[in-house]
Amino acid sequence: MTQQSEHQVCAPASPALRDAPKLVSVVVPLCNESGNVKVVARAIREALGSLKYELVLVDDGSTDSTSLEIEQLSAEDYGVVGVCLARNFGHQSALAAGLSVATGSVIVMMDGDMQHPPSLLPELVAKWREGYNVVQTRRLDAGRTPLLKRLASRWFYKVFRRICRIELDPGMADFRLIDRSVLDQLNKLEEGDMFFRGMLAWMGFRQAVVPFEVGQRRQGKSKYTLRKMIGLAKTGLFSFSSLPLRISTRLGLLMALAAAVEFVYVIVVYLRGTVVAGWASTTAVMSALFSMLFLLMGIQGEYIHRIYERVRRRPAYLVGRIIRRGADAPSEQ
Repeated sequence: MTQQSEHQVCAPASPALRDAPKLVSVVVPLCNESGNVKVVARAIREALGSLKYELVLVDDGSTDSTSLEIEQLSAEDYGVVGVCLARNFGHQSALAAGLSVATGSVIVMMDGDMQHPPSLLPELVAKWREGYNVVQTRRLDAGRTPLLKRLASRWFYKVFRRICRIELDPGMADFRLIDRSVLDQLNKLEEGDMFFRGMLAWMGFRQAVVPFEVGQRRQGKSKYTLRKMIGLAKTGLFSFSSLPLRISTRLGLLMALAAAVEFVYVIVVYLRGTVVAGWASTTAVMSALFSMLFLLMGIQGEYIHRIYERVRRRPAYLVGRIIRRGADAPSEQ
C-alpha cells in the first residue's frame, strides 16, 4: 500500500459490523445515455440483490430520449426516481442534484456508462458495514484510458496535492459511497463550484479506497472532453487554494526588484557618460513583463469571478421536473 493510500484509509474505531443499510440510494448522472439507461439500471439492481434500493437517475439536459427511458423505468419500478435538469449544468452539478433528492442511509455516486462497474457495489457496502463513512474508488490502468488523459490526470493530482495540501489519490474517480451523516455535512458547505473529490478529501471522516478496473463503455462516447477536464481541474485548484494569488504577489515583488536594479544600472551608466544601448532587448523584456502582468491579472480575475458568482447566489442547477411512480416510493433516512 502506498503512502498516499495510507493517508486516506483510516481504520474504523470499532471492529463491530454495521447492520445492512435500510436503503441504498444510487445517484447516476446521465447525459445523452439513452442506450445505457436500462442496462445500467438492471446491472445495479442485480448487484444490490436483496438490499432495498433507490435509483436516482439525473438527466443532465440530454437531447436524446434519456428522459423517456427514465420515465419508462420509473413506471415499472417504484425504486427509480428521475431528476430532469432544466438544461445541461455539468457532471458535478448533476451529482449535486441527485444527492439533494436521495433519501438512503448510504448513497452511492457513479456514472451511467458502465465504466463504473455496478458489480463493485456489494464491496462498497461491505466496507461501509466495517465502519467507514466514505468509500472511495481508484481506477486501475488497464490500457483503456488514453495516454494524454493519464498524463494530464497524474500531473493534476500532483499539482493539487502540492498547492492545496489535500491528499488525493491519482486515479480517484467519482464512483464512491458515502454515509448519510457525510451527506448531511456536505450539504452544509454551500459550495458554488462543485468538486466532490476535493470536498470529501477535505472533510475527512473514516475513508477507505477500493481499486477497480474501468469497464467497457457499452454505447456512446465520453462526455468529459479535454475542455471539461481542464475546467474541473481549474475549479479544484481555485476552490481549495489561494496559492496562485500568493504567487502573483511574489512575482510582482520580484519584477519590481528587477526593475529597480535596471533603473539603478541605467542611472549609473548615464552618469559615466555612456549611451545606454539595447532597445531590442529592452522591448523583449517589457513584452515579457506585460505578458506576466496580464497573466497575474487573469489569476486575480478568476478569483474575483468566483466571488461574484457566490455573491449572486445563483444555484448550481435548476430542476425541471422530478419523475416518481407515486407516493409509495421508499423514503428511509
